[in-house]
Amino acid sequence: MPWRGEGELLLLSAASGAADAFVFLCVGQVFAGVMTGNLVLLGASAAGAGEDGVALKVAVALGAYFCGVAVGARLTGRREAPVPVLLGVEVVLLGAAAVLWGLELVTSYGDRLGLLALVAVAMGVQGRVRVTPTNYFTGTLTSLAGRVALRELRGGDGWVLGRLAAVVVGAAVAALAERWWSPGAALGAMAMAGGALVLETVPGRGGRLRPGKGKPRPDRGNPAGAA
Repeated sequence: MPWRGEGELLLLSAASGAADAFVFLCVGQVFAGVMTGNLVLLGASAAGAGEDGVALKVAVALGAYFCGVAVGARLTGRREAPVPVLLGVEVVLLGAAAVLWGLELVTSYGDRLGLLALVAVAMGVQGRVRVTPTNYFTGTLTSLAGRVALRELRGGDGWVLGRLAAVVVGAAVAALAERWWSPGAALGAMAMAGGALVLETVPGRGGRLRPGKGKPRPDRGNPAGAA
């Protein structure tokens, strides 16, 4: 895949890391895009572990993410929407979350749940942008580790490693913003998704993403071929 397409995947991976870090730090003990982690938190909460109210947060995150995926699926269904439409929807949702947080309009527990829902819907939409995962990475890491062990590395594995690193960088950006300038903690995810949108829409030849349909490809990070 040309560098532009891979660059978009890097930016979206970083946006995912930033969104999850922001939600975890500012909403508390829940993720916006890592639904496997949320299911684990739900089980722990059911056993009486963790903070009070985690189960409700997880339920909101799961429901909102489901809605985001459904919206993305509809947009990439019978009447295929171009990738800029999906990215535009994501940027608008993340932008709304950034404005609400930045202007300190999130003042109650209910407001935080609404903020969580906005970001989780955005992550669900992002999950439909491409079959290559950009908001869940266990399969990506599993596939890469298997190829390393078997000495079957491919030419594109540098980009795979880059996506994993991008998640860490995105999360670090959000965490640093939350520490040093809390009103800007949600800006990183919006800016990174916006960068992917810019790469997708600027004139140029090739390398653009196509909407993701069906199951993730095994060679793109999910060894079981199922999401």
